[in-house]
Amino acid sequence: MTAKYHGLSQIDLERIRKIDTCTVSNAIERLGARLRNEGQISGAVTRCQFPNLPPVIGYAATATMHSATEPVAGRAYHENMAWWRYVSTIPEPRVMVVLDRDQSGGALLGEMHALIGQALHCVAYITNGGVRDLAAVEAMGFQLFAGSVEVSHKYAHISEFGAPLELDGLTISPGDLLHGDRHGVHTIPLSIAAEIAAMVGKMRLEEDELRKLCRSPRFSLDRLEEKLHKIPGGGFEVSLNGS
Repeated sequence: MTAKYHGLSQIDLERIRKIDTCTVSNAIERLGARLRNEGQISGAVTRCQFPNLPPVIGYAATATMHSATEPVAGRAYHENMAWWRYVSTIPEPRVMVVLDRDQSGGALLGEMHALIGQALHCVAYITNGGVRDLAAVEAMGFQLFAGSVEVSHKYAHISEFGAPLELDGLTISPGDLLHGDRHGVHTIPLSIAAEIAAMVGKMRLEEDELRKLCRSPRFSLDRLEEKLHKIPGGGFEVSLNGS
């Protein structure tokens, strides 16, 4: 029997994972689950490091970190077993989300941190801070969204975990469903997540019809207007008002 979290099965999650973030975002708009200017990391700081990797989806394990000063106990990130035990309590698949309070140029995540995370069924790491060991981490198929690429850990260490945080304008709470790829990261409202795949199927049929019209010798603005009027709320890159 497939385990479920908030009514989602692993099959539901895998269906969404195979869809790019822009298309899922369009589906969320069509389902009217939130305002269009909510639910996304802005991208001004936190950027996708491996644009050629496929989309990732998982539940958020949240933490804050410091890198400018030494930890109260221990020497490095991997010694904080309380953090790893907390990560293991989040449903699979998991995404580590870490807010760097200092932004002093220290990288919490490198190859070893990614290996431990992957062993705990994490698929990605999101931070406004730094990351390193890019070649090794990419070879693992582990996705990174980060504010910078750094040489050193400095004093990077987890200070708190398990609480909501704000990252690049997006509030992320433990257990939030995150979806990311080369375009960035957004949350998927759990209330409509099970409906995403079906809505995307409907939208793709509409998009195929629009493509056929645009490539047809019978194309005209009147036919375009008629076609767009049949699409509720737009839902992809074009609409009648050009937005």
